[in-house]
Amino acid sequence: MQGLDIRTEAQHNRLYLTCQDDDFEEVERRLMEIPGIQSFSEIHKTTPDMASVCNLSIKLLDLHLDREGIRFKIETKRVDKTYPMTSQDISIAFAAVILPQLKKHVEVDVKHPEVTLHIEIRTHEAYVFLASTKAMGGFPLGIAGRGVVMMSGGIDSPVAAYLAMKQGIDIELLHFESTPMTPLESAQKVIDLARKLARFRPDGTMTVRFVPFYDIHKAILDMVPKPYWIVIMRRMMARITEAFAKQERMLCLINGESVGQVASQTLQSMKAVAEVVSYPVIRPLATYDKTDIITIARRIDTFDISTRPFEDCCSVYVPKSPATKPMAMYARRYETLFDGQTLIQTALAGIRTIVVHQDQSFDLLHAGLTLADALEATKETNDDSDHIPSQ
Repeated sequence: MQGLDIRTEAQHNRLYLTCQDDDFEEVERRLMEIPGIQSFSEIHKTTPDMASVCNLSIKLLDLHLDREGIRFKIETKRVDKTYPMTSQDISIAFAAVILPQLKKHVEVDVKHPEVTLHIEIRTHEAYVFLASTKAMGGFPLGIAGRGVVMMSGGIDSPVAAYLAMKQGIDIELLHFESTPMTPLESAQKVIDLARKLARFRPDGTMTVRFVPFYDIHKAILDMVPKPYWIVIMRRMMARITEAFAKQERMLCLINGESVGQVASQTLQSMKAVAEVVSYPVIRPLATYDKTDIITIARRIDTFDISTRPFEDCCSVYVPKSPATKPMAMYARRYETLFDGQTLIQTALAGIRTIVVHQDQSFDLLHAGLTLADALEATKETNDDSDHIPSQ
């Protein structure tokens, strides 16, 4: 952990961290943001003799037990196999010493305890701890491979990105920007969301790719019947995202779709869009209720950013009566009304990259009406202290 004095020791399925007392709260906060950590506990260390372990255990329990009659058990792990008792014998022997000396009466319940005292006997020391804190869970970042997130500035896609990282997928964000047709603030939202998501990567950074979508967006609005605007738009986005993923040797596309949440996320719409790509499309939120999504968004601190009133290209020009059961045959027919392949290649060639750091701000809004103008102005005015690499 950068900036902290920490020693680590790996033992089987556990990792022990030793830190300074002043850093304890910061260590706890960071542990909550690391994919693959299931839980962690504050461990107290003493010598492995019975008197020392029991005295420490009594102190901890007296501080922790807040009422009479709590269901209780002792669970012992004997790392030092030369210790003259088995794990079960240690639990029984220590309980006989500990229980009579507690300030509050407890009920022994080895099957359904409310409080478990964990004792770990090692060669030269013993570890004693009580509660475990549930952490992020999932799998270590990157173990599942790399994927690209189709990132809007809304509530859903940042949550989908977080859940993908939780399952071990190392991600980049791909955002389709249509400035000046859409406000520059919508691109700023994506950068600010990327800063929040960067906390869940070991280096504290998140790569954002901005796809220039204005020409495609305009062609769709000019040439395609209104009910099919969103379907065609999403088909074009899917094609670009897959082409980018292939170019970067990624394994999947990820988006924030939730079945039935909006007109463009019916099963028929998803099917009409998915037919244009061969890569797997991961939808972490497919069956989530909106309230559940919002709960996660608040927990990872993206909700307030996502709800800023600036729309992206998928929401700023939504027709009054979008097709909820679009047919792929009509989508293919409408796509012949403009030169989609040329537009896709131009968009791919024009992708701009920003590497966002969790502790650095990046402001697009002080210059220009388009993303390209704002990035150029930012490149010229940022000094070394707040520079975020872009290209």
